[in-house]
Amino acid sequence: MLNLSSRTAAAWRSVQRLAAGMATVSDAKIGATKVPMSLLEPNAYINYQRIEDNLAIVRERLRRPLTLSEKVLYGHLDDAVNQDIVRGTSYLKLRPDRVACQDATAQMAILQFMSAGMDTAAVPTTVHCDHLIEAQIGGAKDLARAISINKEVYDFLATATAKYGLGFWKPGSGIIHQIILENYAFPGGLMIGTDSHTPNAGGLGMIACGVGGADAVDVMAGIPWELKCPKVIGVNLTGKIGGWTTPKDVILKVAGILTVKGGTGAIVEYKGPGVESLSCTGMATICNMGAEIGATTSMFPYNSRMSDYLKATKRGDIAAYAQQFSHNLRPDENAEYDQVIDINLSELEPHINGPFTPDLATPLSKFKDEVIKNNWPAELKVALIGSCTNSSYEDMSRAASIAREAKAHGLNTKSKFTVTPGSEQVRATIERDGQMSALEDVGGLVLANACGPCIGQWDRQDVKKGTVNSIITSYNRNFTGRNDANPATHAFVASPDIVTAMAFAGDLTFNPITDELIGADGKPFKFSDPSGHDLPARGYDPGENTFQAPPADRASVQVAVSPTSDRLQLLKPFAPWDGKTPEDLPILIKAVGKCTTDHISAGGPWLKYRGHLENISQNCLIGAINAENGEANKVKNQITGEYGGVPQTAAYYRDHGIKWVVVGDHNYGEGSSREHAALEPRFLGGLAIITRSFARIHETNLKKQGMLALTFVDPADYDKIQPTDKVSILGLESFAPGKNLTLAVKHADGSKEEIALAHTFNEGQIEWFKAGSALNLMASKAKQ
Repeated sequence: MLNLSSRTAAAWRSVQRLAAGMATVSDAKIGATKVPMSLLEPNAYINYQRIEDNLAIVRERLRRPLTLSEKVLYGHLDDAVNQDIVRGTSYLKLRPDRVACQDATAQMAILQFMSAGMDTAAVPTTVHCDHLIEAQIGGAKDLARAISINKEVYDFLATATAKYGLGFWKPGSGIIHQIILENYAFPGGLMIGTDSHTPNAGGLGMIACGVGGADAVDVMAGIPWELKCPKVIGVNLTGKIGGWTTPKDVILKVAGILTVKGGTGAIVEYKGPGVESLSCTGMATICNMGAEIGATTSMFPYNSRMSDYLKATKRGDIAAYAQQFSHNLRPDENAEYDQVIDINLSELEPHINGPFTPDLATPLSKFKDEVIKNNWPAELKVALIGSCTNSSYEDMSRAASIAREAKAHGLNTKSKFTVTPGSEQVRATIERDGQMSALEDVGGLVLANACGPCIGQWDRQDVKKGTVNSIITSYNRNFTGRNDANPATHAFVASPDIVTAMAFAGDLTFNPITDELIGADGKPFKFSDPSGHDLPARGYDPGENTFQAPPADRASVQVAVSPTSDRLQLLKPFAPWDGKTPEDLPILIKAVGKCTTDHISAGGPWLKYRGHLENISQNCLIGAINAENGEANKVKNQITGEYGGVPQTAAYYRDHGIKWVVVGDHNYGEGSSREHAALEPRFLGGLAIITRSFARIHETNLKKQGMLALTFVDPADYDKIQPTDKVSILGLESFAPGKNLTLAVKHADGSKEEIALAHTFNEGQIEWFKAGSALNLMASKAKQ
């Protein structure tokens, strides 16, 4: 617990006086008002009373001012009286308000839920079809093709959601995070989602965390969600945003400060007078990309811009209710943060981040010099705007203003230019209001309302794989090969404004603030500052209705899973721990450098196997770089002496009764929340992943699947491990929280040494390991 300084104690007395003053205004309980969480779920109500009651208990226990995220998080505690609350140490048991799943991860989540023996989800849950639509030739045709190719999966999801009482958003409805913001997010709520960019909902003052499917299954089954009590990073915004600077530049700047792992184990809270100059969807952009700094989530305090957005999306009753509860939707005065970052929005300039990592942040004024110095390909092949991060009405309006100005000078884009609307509602509205035609008129190709190239769903034809080239996107993630499966593509991330402007120059060294272009008349011109509205003056056009509500009669619904399918496969329980000390295990691979979930379980063409564990396991760790030879997907079988693919070698060990381990570098498993990156090693017979450090979600996912997620006490010990070593893991017979294990290493030359291993398992997670998985433990308790 934070120490109570005299300043903090004084601040606590101030909070007490404030609370007492509020109590005299009205004795009516906040819960006396019933407001639905969503227009689509009229019988599921916002539970502000639980937050109020829990905070009364927590305040008396902690006796200090609370940050915003603490209020919302502790307000959702399962047991506020007995819960240990120490930032960075305690494991909180929480009761989320809802669950959201995208179609690629929903398959495995629902298959696991089916194995748990439940017949109805305990909390409101939705499934969104956005990940399986490949960008190829254009929105309508790409959507039709995806519906045909993925019919089996969509039928499974449609019938399973109907069977278990879940909401289903059909293909073409839009990207999960935009749909959530438009329909389900609300101030003060707690949501988990099976996608790493779930924090997007923080733009509406919600704590929204990306998790693996097993966590989603827990909550759907009525089991509290467990989260290590986050530290809190405060970002104080002053000044006012304007000109070419956008909300995207705030998070690009923060990513450069904190790096891809600087936010690990923390919630990032934005605050300060500068917040009011950001639109609600702009705040969502900032929270969305907070996933790239490893943050548990990010959020903003409730304000007038959120109220405006709620009213624009026909949720004025939620806006009024949130205003009534606003004292708990902002931080207490003098609340203490573990770290504070100050950003003056009036002085912030546009940034461009990349290539190959989202935290290499360069101010626009210095970007040309960096391109030249690093010999990055200056020719811009493709500019892409949209994605879940930047596809709002405001984003499209500002991009369209740039396009119209260029068109007025007779220009079309020099680079290929794609546009991804975030939702059917945004698509229909920008079609009605003219932004879509403005972007198409200069050469823009409008893609389906889906993730598309942002997640590697891009049938790119303009360059061959291996060709060095540059692209720039308004997306959130730019790891090697992420967008187009070409490791030679230099992907840069910027605001839609910068991306659109650069499309007309076709050159990364172009600075739209200072540089001129030559119009069709031969005369030079410079772009004006972009302009646009954050909300449509005529309201949103909902477009086509793509929502399927659960039927009244669910008993007769049959879930569609063919036993001969190569895309869907019912799950079999993993074997429990045999109680023996694991000895002389081979190292499947010693991964060197960045090893994201894209390296561990690739996306793109592999997405179609997300519901078939055996088939998707054939991509396990094929992108990881082997420290032995510097190559991907080439490891030595320590039994046969032959080299082969990683999944094939792993399967050989498994089929011969040999458990194995993986050794990883820093921040192992960063990136997507995909739990397949944990399921696949488990399916292939892995016992432990031993690293310098883990990304939060992946570490939890490994534990859920009954694997040992271990770290070197001394990160330098990573260098002592050789790919040819045999290792034993000592101390499992007395496996306990806070107690180190020992790695006994036998080198190929006959020498031996012992290395200390740390872990973050608590008592409940140790039971997962012993049972073989969290799902095994859940199923056994359900039978009892």
